[in-house]
Amino acid sequence: EVQLVESGGGLVQPGGSLRLSCAASGFTFSNYDMRWVRQAPGKGLDWVSAIKTDGGSTYYADSMKGRSTISRDNAKNTMFLQMNDLKPDDTAVSFCCADSGHYNYWGKGTQVTVSS
Repeated sequence: EVQLVESGGGLVQPGGSLRLSCAASGFTFSNYDMRWVRQAPGKGLDWVSAIKTDGGSTYYADSMKGRSTISRDNAKNTMFLQMNDLKPDDTAVSFCCADSGHYNYWGKGTQVTVSS
């Protein structure tokens, strides 16, 4: 079965760092562009970052530029988002997404809470 499992969320103080992980299984991970999408309390889905199949190209929402780094390890079927200088507005459920252009898969999310 296809699975995307996020981990690494938790409670962190403003200015702190967090590394989110996404473990994929049940499909050919290296054929899929990967994305991070988040949903803040009471808000809609907000695209955060994306990375191409081979990791050669990365993209970031304006709010994340300069303080986040997306990466992937195709040999391990994993994808990561390193977040630094976290702010209270980063509080959200973060979802891992896979997109081949033909198929699209979502994880169940991991909670990120930024609070002092």
